[in-house]
Amino acid sequence: MLDPSALELPASQGDRLPTQVYRRDFRQYRTELRHRHSWKFERQQEFEEQDDSWAAFRQGRWEEALRLLEEEREDLVEAARRDRERGIAFHRVRVVVEPLTPYMHWELHALRVQAESGKKIRVVTPAALDRLETAGPLPEVVVVGGKVLYQVVYTEAGTLDGAIRFRDPELIKRWESFIRELYEAGEDLLSYFERRVAHLPPQRPKAV
Repeated sequence: MLDPSALELPASQGDRLPTQVYRRDFRQYRTELRHRHSWKFERQQEFEEQDDSWAAFRQGRWEEALRLLEEEREDLVEAARRDRERGIAFHRVRVVVEPLTPYMHWELHALRVQAESGKKIRVVTPAALDRLETAGPLPEVVVVGGKVLYQVVYTEAGTLDGAIRFRDPELIKRWESFIRELYEAGEDLLSYFERRVAHLPPQRPKAV
């Protein structure tokens, strides 16, 4: 079983990237990928998104929030088609804590549209991480094509604040293997959504 120390990400060994630099760097690595897989691990249960649907949800307009998510479907389907042509796949593992936070309720609806459009997303519960989180929750991590690892950084309010980039091959390999194992053991997002989310009434967003 994986030793928790194997997943440590010492900031001194990485490069701190501001948000715009991180986005540009990420796009460059992903654009160059061919016939390689990428892996994303998402642990936090609260974020602040820069998204029209999220803004509608935050203002209590649930039906509009869902409609805006649906409007993204065509672009998502096209993105998934382009990935298949390049022989790449972006696998996403979403840790979900129940009862759902208002943010997670909204995000799971967003992920449903993504999964139906061809994105590869699975859900795990915190129980899968018990032995690895004795010192606190694991970080948000993206591994792009086995070439680079980003520890994604957020402010206390949950807004994106850039990333720390790591290029150590062994560290990348350990995290990639860890996320892959979680993905293989996880539940398909659509199955989870039907069991645990589809029947829920709209949540009341936090006060703005």
